[in-house]
Amino acid sequence: MDLNYTPEQEAFRQEVRQFLKDKLPADIQERVQKRLRPTKDMVQRWQQILHAQGWGGSTWPKEFGGPGWNEVEQLIFEEECALAGAPRQLDFGLRMVAPVIMKFGNQEQKDRHLPGILDGSVWWSQGYSEPGAGSDLASLRTTAERDGDYYIVNGQKTWTTLGQHGDWIFCLVRTNKEVKSQEGISFLLIDMKSPGIDVKPIIMLDGEHEINDVFFDNVKVPVENRIGEEDKGWTYAKYLLGHERTGLANVGQWKAMMRRMKEIARQEQDDGKPIIENARFRDRLAQLDAELRALEITVLRTLTNASGPGAEASTLKIRGTEIGQRMFELAMEATGQDAITHIPEALEPDYTGPLVGSLNAVPGAGDYFNMRKLSIFGGSNEIQRNIISKLVLGL
Repeated sequence: MDLNYTPEQEAFRQEVRQFLKDKLPADIQERVQKRLRPTKDMVQRWQQILHAQGWGGSTWPKEFGGPGWNEVEQLIFEEECALAGAPRQLDFGLRMVAPVIMKFGNQEQKDRHLPGILDGSVWWSQGYSEPGAGSDLASLRTTAERDGDYYIVNGQKTWTTLGQHGDWIFCLVRTNKEVKSQEGISFLLIDMKSPGIDVKPIIMLDGEHEINDVFFDNVKVPVENRIGEEDKGWTYAKYLLGHERTGLANVGQWKAMMRRMKEIARQEQDDGKPIIENARFRDRLAQLDAELRALEITVLRTLTNASGPGAEASTLKIRGTEIGQRMFELAMEATGQDAITHIPEALEPDYTGPLVGSLNAVPGAGDYFNMRKLSIFGGSNEIQRNIISKLVLGL
């Protein structure tokens, strides 16, 4: 296997770099590079810039408005965006519900929903997890009862990331209680402005409002908003999760984080010496760097697998999230004791107050605690190991 990029791929990389140099707004780049919170406007503004270039859906085929890049070009694009300090695109629309609509949706659904996802004008949320139904998603209890041309939806979704911004939400709902749990689920697209939907914030340990509870009280959803067949939603959900878990490797994001961490590690700490001179820290950093390179190669191998992601998607989810968590642990150590102090207000664009230590310390503690979620969401890593044992070992 040749691990070097071809001249054509390197030329493509230079094209992406030049575009980012010319088009990435400085205010957005600064916030992302400093690991501060980009606003909703920043995320949507960047998506509109990409869309104008024809790059809004890097993984999308040309027939749906994407650039039609191959898997290696997609990886190069995502890596260069992360290294340049571009905000992450909205996965819930672009990488999750859009592929489901493309493969299983009817033409009317494609025409209605795909353009808004591509240009960033419609913000999508994910309605999968519930209290008591997270990694064991098939035990979900949100119901959708048929009433003529509508479903009446009742129940609760939880851990809905950035649901406070959502325009639409794709949901798994139970439409049949008389069959095996996986066989009685349907996949609905729901307008979050519908009467009966109530979004309530969940404030996390770091003080952030990133996740939400979403309550459905007799919400009327047109039957035409159902993807595919009734009671077949589990098939579409598994297709979506394969795309989600492959993306959770986050190679580009972790490479950008590694570069930033090396810069921080070379800065002097309170004792007058940079932590990069500490042999034990340097060894751990080198080990993590090597594992990240191995993950990148595994992602490339998986993406070029003609049969598509199977157990590999679960493997990438496990390794990518474990590497990410260790990355933020080392970042805390590299920043030093200043990272212990948490000033959530300093993450806002208009903050002008005092800091403890350098700006590097501002996101340290919050990021560290926030990233504990990586091994839980998208199906916990324990569940992923069970999937691997079943698909590979037949256990």
